[in-house]
Amino acid sequence: MDEQHDQAVGAGSPILHLRCPMDVDPGLYRLLLGMVGDVTPVVQALPPSAAVADVSGSVRFFDRDPAELARMIRARALALYGLPVSIGVGPNWTVAAMASREPGRGGVHAVGSSPEAVAAFLHQRPIGELHGIGRAQERTLTTYGVHTIGLLANLPEATVQRVLGGKAGRLLRERARGVDRRRVAPAELPHSAAAQRRFPTDTLAPELVRSALLSLAVELGERLRRRQQAAKAVTMTVTFADRTQIHRSRQLPGGPSAHTDDLRDVAYDMYRALGLQRARVRAVALRCEQLVDAAMVAEQLSFDADREHRLRAEQAVDALNRRFGSGTVGPAATYLQAG
Repeated sequence: MDEQHDQAVGAGSPILHLRCPMDVDPGLYRLLLGMVGDVTPVVQALPPSAAVADVSGSVRFFDRDPAELARMIRARALALYGLPVSIGVGPNWTVAAMASREPGRGGVHAVGSSPEAVAAFLHQRPIGELHGIGRAQERTLTTYGVHTIGLLANLPEATVQRVLGGKAGRLLRERARGVDRRRVAPAELPHSAAAQRRFPTDTLAPELVRSALLSLAVELGERLRRRQQAAKAVTMTVTFADRTQIHRSRQLPGGPSAHTDDLRDVAYDMYRALGLQRARVRAVALRCEQLVDAAMVAEQLSFDADREHRLRAEQAVDALNRRFGSGTVGPAATYLQAG
């Protein structure tokens, strides 16, 4: 579908269907779900490699239409995780899922919400491409000469029900007509949040690892604050050049927190405690665990003026990133050496 049509897809097509490669690593799949959760809380996982999301509440927040949000999600998945995600955009689950099968070179296929746009997308397709149809149902319909989705859509409902059965016939005919009554059922907020950084080449430089850990703390802190969650513990994973890994976990000493300072400090402490000398590091990852509702966390009074200034700056940075996009504002260069 051309770029002009994609740009015309507005709030009437709020459903995104995401497809990862079938052999996607489960860890990357979980990271993708967390990232989509940063765009909309209405995300339903479809393991092992797909998900569906309703972005109707995110259009105004991000000031982008659903097709633009889909392109943003795809770009972030490629940039952060090297994960090629195909995304279909449509007015309902069926249309979006079918669109995600053929995303084109841009990785996103958007279908408008008008009856004409939905019919143009569906009706000329072979009956076997209808989302949710089984092989036995396909064989039965083709036996009766129903070879396209459009032919099924135009059959009387009573006829389809006699051929396929009452409930199944009604359901497939509705989908052929572009009707899908399913709602995206969001799971509860994740119990963990993770991110990783892979270095372009294996590194011996501890300052590069510390810089990556800071970047992870910034990303995860912003994510938790946006979700209004706080972490009780942090797990660090270091991957070496020979692909071996080492894991370290630590409780946050001051109690649950979503502040970048606290996440950064515990990450630095865990890395320092490893005492690595000549180990070549390929990647580092952080996972915030035992997440709790931020409203249940009491803020501790602090007599550290510098920390209070950084926390106020953090609030300002969050406000700017909400307005202009995540990652727009981050720590200053001198902050990289903090801790």
